[in-house]
Amino acid sequence: MSNTPNKQLPCQGESHVNWKKRKAGVKEALKQKKHAKTVKQLEKEKQKEEAKKNEISEQTQTDAGRQYTVSVALPGSVLDNAQSAELRTYLAGQIARASVVFCVDEIIVFDEQGEDVKSVEGEFKGVGKKGQACIQLARILQYLECPQYLRKWFFPKHQDLQYAGLLNPLDSPHHMRIDEESQYREGIVLDRPTKQGKGSFVNCGMRRDVRIDKPLQSGLRVTVKLNKKQSEESKVYKGTVVAPHVPRTEGGLYWGYTVRLASCLSAVFTESPYKDGYDLTIGTSERGRSLDQTPLTPFKHLLVVFGGVQGLEASLDADQNLDVTDPSVLFDLYLNTCPGQGSRTIRTEEAMLISMACLRPKINAAFSNNTHEILKEH
Repeated sequence: MSNTPNKQLPCQGESHVNWKKRKAGVKEALKQKKHAKTVKQLEKEKQKEEAKKNEISEQTQTDAGRQYTVSVALPGSVLDNAQSAELRTYLAGQIARASVVFCVDEIIVFDEQGEDVKSVEGEFKGVGKKGQACIQLARILQYLECPQYLRKWFFPKHQDLQYAGLLNPLDSPHHMRIDEESQYREGIVLDRPTKQGKGSFVNCGMRRDVRIDKPLQSGLRVTVKLNKKQSEESKVYKGTVVAPHVPRTEGGLYWGYTVRLASCLSAVFTESPYKDGYDLTIGTSERGRSLDQTPLTPFKHLLVVFGGVQGLEASLDADQNLDVTDPSVLFDLYLNTCPGQGSRTIRTEEAMLISMACLRPKINAAFSNNTHEILKEH
């Protein structure tokens, strides 16, 4: 027998493997796989881009509300420039109207006569006497800001308000009519019993009360967000309690102003309700530089301070906490909002209208430019 190993002969009918063809097939398969992977990756990136665009769109919608705030401060002594109770009330009404027209979020009434006012208690006791002008001004401002249907609960009869009924209404967006439709409303929590865990009832100035999601103490003023879908058969509407800033930051609505009393000029800055205070402060004076050539940078909280009859210098002199003599050092910007004035004096209520009218386009320009930069980055 031969020791030569048997050769494996190909079976009949089988052909030799065409390695060249097979290699080309594998190469083509890899090419297809790579192409599919690239397409998948491109689709994934496209989805990510669309998601980012949607996120920016949602953020823009939220930002369209308004993320920044505007505060104004003025001394209560401006009322001393009026000669009668009716004129004092009308002057307060002018300040309230100017604030609402230009969407002011906070009004600070500061004392420059050493009365150390901190709450709206007491009353004005006659023209010509030293007294409590800050309190009267703050009370009238609060009364006018409150929606009409809530005033009877929060403002009982008071001497300081005896002529308030003659004032022009503010007609702010949160001053709703009874049948007016809105996503948000101001209301008062009612002393009306509810079942355990069923929240509270709120009077929002509509034909039906609103049941909110939280049990709250009666007598509180609350901001309510109404549910989009309401049952026509139900005896009450349904809604949730939200923070007072939500209509502004999310809904894009101007929602009135708050009123704060400050015992002196320095307390305007040190007692700010915002965590980091005001990041842009403006003092107004005929001795300041022209506003016309002064652009504004984006801010979170803007404060504009107005002086009284004798200007900010008198407010500075009356403040025992400050040892400076030049009021301009207290502010980021010290501006003359009406250069070339034809009158020797500009009254505070006039200065508010002039200044806020001049600042409005500059504020809009600062934030429109900022929005474009954010969109470019994305």
